[in-house]
Amino acid sequence: MARKAAYRKGRQNRLAMLLVTTVVLMMALVVTFKSVELRQKRQIYMEKEEALLQEIEAEKARTDEIEEYGKYTQTKKFVEEVAKEKLGLVYEGEIIFKDEK
Repeated sequence: MARKAAYRKGRQNRLAMLLVTTVVLMMALVVTFKSVELRQKRQIYMEKEEALLQEIEAEKARTDEIEEYGKYTQTKKFVEEVAKEKLGLVYEGEIIFKDEK
């Protein structure tokens, strides 16, 4: 009878080890799949970050251009150009040549 108990105990240990091994393998698979998924998400986020950084740089350059244009619009040269082009004004004694077209 002692043999049967020992045999039964050994068999239960094997079954328990098999179950524990199965659970550990399943957990390893889940961790592996999640790891791959997280790496893909990380790559996507890095690409988005790079695109946003480029957009920020473009907007900074645009801001600089707007500031330069704002300074230019306050100069006498700009006022003269607008007066000549849009209003057709000229200085006194200035001669204008026009095409016959």
